[in-house]
Amino acid sequence: MNSFINRRAALRNLVIIAGGAMILPACYRKSGKASIELNNLQITEDEESLLETLADTLIPKTDTPGAKELKLHLFVLKMVDDCYKPEDQDQFTKGLRALPSFAKSTIGKDFVNASAKERGQLLLKIQDIKDTEEATEKGQEAGDDKSLKRFYDITKSKTIQGYLNSKYVMTNLVKYELVPGRYNGYFPA
Repeated sequence: MNSFINRRAALRNLVIIAGGAMILPACYRKSGKASIELNNLQITEDEESLLETLADTLIPKTDTPGAKELKLHLFVLKMVDDCYKPEDQDQFTKGLRALPSFAKSTIGKDFVNASAKERGQLLLKIQDIKDTEEATEKGQEAGDDKSLKRFYDITKSKTIQGYLNSKYVMTNLVKYELVPGRYNGYFPA
């Protein structure tokens, strides 16, 4: 029996083990943190997944890519993190964290596990939540509802903005004309 190790085989095995050790963390993504670096928001991986489902409910995939394929939830997170005041960022995170319990109480299941129709009906209920002033005049609770409504409004506007400014829309759906554009002599003045 030969007890010596072939040097080439040992180096090959070492390279395979080192390469596997470097690739393994990329394969196992369950880190609990958001997939992009955020400076002001503290978002977990589950909350990012919830936001991804919400954005996909707002702009679903049809013959054009939807929000999930265009990764618009990352655009929403980055815009809120970089461009909104700390009060709005706080309302956004509170609303994001209030959405699962609101979904459970309204439709009886998780937002992510609900059908597209149920998610759409839930979003209509969130859209119908009254503003704080109207709610307090009528004696309604405005705590979590205010955060949820603000979160939904921010998410909806930034998802639409991200879609309209996406590379897909700008290259495939919008006809680009150089400034000043063409002259239309028949356009009513």
